[in-house]
Amino acid sequence: MLTLTQNIVILVVTMICSMLFLALLNRYWPRESRTIHNDLIGWQLGILGTTYAVILGFMLYTVWTNFGEANLNADLEANSLRNVYRLAEGLPTPQRILLEQQARAYADTVINHDWPEMHGSQLPEESHLLNRDMWKTLMSVKAASPSELLAEDHAITELSALTEHRRTRLQQSVYRLPTIFWAVLLVGGLVTILSASLFGAANRTLHAVQVFCFTMLITLVLLAIADVNLPFRGWVHVSDFAFQRAQQNMSD
Repeated sequence: MLTLTQNIVILVVTMICSMLFLALLNRYWPRESRTIHNDLIGWQLGILGTTYAVILGFMLYTVWTNFGEANLNADLEANSLRNVYRLAEGLPTPQRILLEQQARAYADTVINHDWPEMHGSQLPEESHLLNRDMWKTLMSVKAASPSELLAEDHAITELSALTEHRRTRLQQSVYRLPTIFWAVLLVGGLVTILSASLFGAANRTLHAVQVFCFTMLITLVLLAIADVNLPFRGWVHVSDFAFQRAQQNMSD
């Protein structure tokens, strides 16, 4: 989990290290001496660059897809909560009052407890207790009319969806790319940048600019993957806006 400041520091440090390595390389192995190896280095760089670009693109697409799914799942959970609250109006008075209170308390708990706890790499528990109480309330309903029976049936369906989306949210909050994938990304990026630095270009300034841009692009993509990989942590995270809207709607 990285903050915006940490992302900037990592980017700056990486760029400095890249330029220092290129300067040391040019000092101890002058570019004139490397020119004769350009055919071999160029072929190697082409293969490495293409392979690594495919890996980066696939990883970025994967984590962004997971982030989008986490965002959509949070919206669906909040939508199910609003539906439970609205359907409670068709239940008998004791269960209606209790279920509406529990629905509002659930939204408050998700905003004030679940999101901060997930941001701190913890699994929230209080919303689970409220979810359990909502089930108890619905199961205690003794429908006396067809409308109450219909409202109870639809409320059970929405509460089932709410429970499923909550469970999915908790799973998404602890998911992360396996260590082996990070090893591939970091080693691949290092090897690709080293290969670009080894190229014996005739123009030293142009070569430095190319390595600088190459390093910056790779580092930015890796930082983006690291941030989006944790959908409920870091400075890029799924918002609790859907639950805030649900909270407002249930307060009307």
